[in-house]
Amino acid sequence: MDMQDISRRDLLLQGSATLTGLALLHAPWVAQAFPSRPGEKVIPWLDQPPANPSAGVVENLQPWEDLASWLTPNDKFFRVAHYNKPVIDDKTWILEITGLVQQPMRLTLAALKARPRHEISFTLECSGNHGFPWFISGIGTAKWAGTPLAPLLQEAGVLDHGREVIFWGSDAGEEEVRQIKMPQHFARSMSLADAMNPTNLLCYEMNGAALPQPHGFPLRLIAPGWYGIANVKWLKRIEIRDTRFMGRFMARDYVTIREEQHNGETVWTETSVGRALLKSVPAKVTRKDGQYQIVGAAWGAPIARVEVQVDGGPWMAATIDRSEDAEFAWKPWSLAWAKATPGEHAITSRAVDTQGNVQPAMEDSRIAKKRTYWESNGQVTRRIRLT
Repeated sequence: MDMQDISRRDLLLQGSATLTGLALLHAPWVAQAFPSRPGEKVIPWLDQPPANPSAGVVENLQPWEDLASWLTPNDKFFRVAHYNKPVIDDKTWILEITGLVQQPMRLTLAALKARPRHEISFTLECSGNHGFPWFISGIGTAKWAGTPLAPLLQEAGVLDHGREVIFWGSDAGEEEVRQIKMPQHFARSMSLADAMNPTNLLCYEMNGAALPQPHGFPLRLIAPGWYGIANVKWLKRIEIRDTRFMGRFMARDYVTIREEQHNGETVWTETSVGRALLKSVPAKVTRKDGQYQIVGAAWGAPIARVEVQVDGGPWMAATIDRSEDAEFAWKPWSLAWAKATPGEHAITSRAVDTQGNVQPAMEDSRIAKKRTYWESNGQVTRRIRLT
């Protein structure tokens, strides 16, 4: 059925109607380590990233070689903050649901915690990851818990002309647009249809602990399948409007610019960063008893297979670890590197999803003609030296 054939009532009901199935689908998991062998040694990559020039904005980037667990510990999870990093008193904090609704709502953290609790494992990636040489590990997987967003929107009663859902954070800074200076809070939006997805959570827990302050305490949006920018931290207000929201992080920043060809004419397109894209990365190479193994991760879509290439040779099928059956979390993979020889080598991986889409090569027009660093999901090549 086409989306236009779905009534508004069906749209508002679908969010809560599937929650029972969601709870069964996303029951608690036992997180396993990435593929490893007792006593193995990790061989460091030659192409180590340069120093991070954006300290204070992008923080806590971890070396891929240190990747050991399927879930990323909270203290090892990358952080991005665009404005200030507010410290909020959860005892006085209130979440507002306002705008084009029949029943505006004001909810305390205790009230949200009293509602049905759901948990989902989700790999959160910054859309700028791999956009710069120093920014290659802006990603992590956590078990996020909170209450589903859709039933709250249904209870608030979105009016017939409500179309856009805006998520406002408490973090704020000064912006200047056309010589007009103004204080602005961080904000992102999505359509009502996207907001009603039953997987979206108003999240107050991360890996079984209270949401850490740098990750948005006391409450953040978790929108599985979307890049990190959409997962608003320090959430304070949810507002329904009847028009598109065009704030900095929707219309001026986090905008991907591409050069395209249309009937022989060059056309420049600008699109707002949204859903995560198909991607894989070689994470590390290990050695044990003279035998080498390449280990990595794939995410961004339902993964059908992962292939690995060494020094531009034939693509070899990796083994995917599917023991963690989590729809929105990365899939670890490994490849026994047979006949590895001493010297320098280039290792590349590519993921293929269940629809047959292939992670693009760096020379693919989707990557080569992209003029901004957002949504950099091209094939990643790492260099290593064996002795």
